[in-house]
Amino acid sequence: MKAIMYHYVRPFEKDYPNLKKLHFEDFKRQLDYFQSQFGFVNKNDFINCFNTNKIVNGIILTFDDGFSCHYDFVFKELKKRGLWGIFYIPVQPYLEHKLLDVHRTHILLAKYNSKKLFEFLDEKIDKMMFDESRIDEFKSKTYLTQKNDDYSLIFKRTLNYYISYEFREKVLDKLMEKFVPNEKEILQSYYLTKKQIIEIHKAGMIIGSHTVNHPVMSRLGNEEQEFQIKKSFDFLEGIIQKFHHKTFCYPYGGFHSFTSQTQSILSRENCLYSFNVEERDIQDIDIQLRPQVLPRYDCNQFPYGQPR
Repeated sequence: MKAIMYHYVRPFEKDYPNLKKLHFEDFKRQLDYFQSQFGFVNKNDFINCFNTNKIVNGIILTFDDGFSCHYDFVFKELKKRGLWGIFYIPVQPYLEHKLLDVHRTHILLAKYNSKKLFEFLDEKIDKMMFDESRIDEFKSKTYLTQKNDDYSLIFKRTLNYYISYEFREKVLDKLMEKFVPNEKEILQSYYLTKKQIIEIHKAGMIIGSHTVNHPVMSRLGNEEQEFQIKKSFDFLEGIIQKFHHKTFCYPYGGFHSFTSQTQSILSRENCLYSFNVEERDIQDIDIQLRPQVLPRYDCNQFPYGQPR
């Protein structure tokens, strides 16, 4: 059984010339490839794996971050093909009516030269803003399968992993004010609406938690981790009324992005399974012993999955 992770799936847009996305036409080609090579796992058969402790061979599709393109392109294509998917949604955009910091970073890099952005960032930060205890670890374990130029790489690592969270939002405020002054306008069409989430859910797709504001969970204390998980589940359940089951995926992914405590909180919240990012198939033993760290491939590791 192979779980596949997607983020942006959309056609080229002149407003975001550098956005690292999977082109919608390539997404359709990849679905054709998966159908011909592996087939897709039936939703009920997948859920039943957690009763039988036996996997079913085939492909599972997962979509992170609750983007509007997941409704405009992904959901409609899945419906047309009679397929299902799991949609993992962070809830801060609905609670606070703001873009997630991780997506502000994406937007900046999608619109502007990375060297220019990093030079501006470098002027606004100093060492006292950094959490230096894990910089070497994060440097060795992040963005290893992505194609980034040197400035994009340090820009993303600095904002997503190195700067302490107490400073990150203010630094990004300055970047957005300088380069993307129409942030509120972008917000209006960036994420799924509540109505679309309900429609996706009623059509048989699975809705899962992706925390409140997409932090690296391992950088948080236990109380904040519990808040991120519980608040996101509660909010999403308020939208769709009732989960068939709870499921979660770790922001950023990789074993550096969560702790054993994260897994314990998820188990206490009766989360049936959670997805990590790990380049291998799901095995019986994962279902039996490690349901909160199921492995998941990035779509770029298969034909037609490279961003362009």
